[in-house]
Amino acid sequence: NCGSKLGSFDDQNYFMRVRYSKGFGPAGRQSRAFTLVEVVVAVGVLGIMLISLYLGISVGFSMTQGERENLRATQVMLERMEGIRLFTWDQLVDSTKNPPVFTNYFAPSSINLGVMYVGAMTVTTNISLTPSATYSANMRKVTVQASWTSRGVAHVRSMSTYVSKNGVQNYIFNN
Repeated sequence: NCGSKLGSFDDQNYFMRVRYSKGFGPAGRQSRAFTLVEVVVAVGVLGIMLISLYLGISVGFSMTQGERENLRATQVMLERMEGIRLFTWDQLVDSTKNPPVFTNYFAPSSINLGVMYVGAMTVTTNISLTPSATYSANMRKVTVQASWTSRGVAHVRSMSTYVSKNGVQNYIFNN
């Protein structure tokens, strides 16, 4: 008992005063919790949002992969078409220099070979032009086709062009 107020025990400071607001929740107290129905609805909305997000991302990746494969097929066909420019008129139909079937791969990683593209090239010698032309005997139609299978679905793309006997080949090889 030191008689000083600084270290003494005061009954008024010992008890905490709690006041309740009237008009909120049961028995006049303020309710700060969610009901079970609110929680279930919130979890359901959150679940639908997460599933939609996941599906959107997976569809995006799937479309990106499909477009990559389609672009690679176009590159494979263009590679063959560009090579046709360097053939002479007689080499176009020579199957040893210009094989009718070829294979190419697209491997985004070095782990495996990736998607296999099977290509076919056909050279049509007797073409008919509309309207008919006198030089149609000096032209050939070249069609390059690429096919591949991705995720169990077969895909096919093709390109065609005309080659003239008196075209670029004679200019390159005669000069």
